[in-house]
Amino acid sequence: MAIDVCVSGGEISEEEINYYVERAKERFADKCLTAIDLDVDGDYINASYHFSAEPFQRIRRITGYLVGTLDRFNNAKRCEEHDRVKHEMM
Repeated sequence: MAIDVCVSGGEISEEEINYYVERAKERFADKCLTAIDLDVDGDYINASYHFSAEPFQRIRRITGYLVGTLDRFNNAKRCEEHDRVKHEMM
């Protein structure tokens, strides 16, 4: 996957850009890096990283258990979940 790189405030070499990209890939190996903003400030470079959104799974506490889905509940637990009082958020 291509990573967008935006350089502002000055110029840096392609070799240095590649260094920042590889360093970010190593540093954030568990995330999906989509873009890097490199802001040249004299002898310093400020790097900002952008990542793609991670999928989110909803987890609820139902009848004393933390669950994502009800597919592993037996019929009794499904009935218990169906009959529970659901409170509205204000």
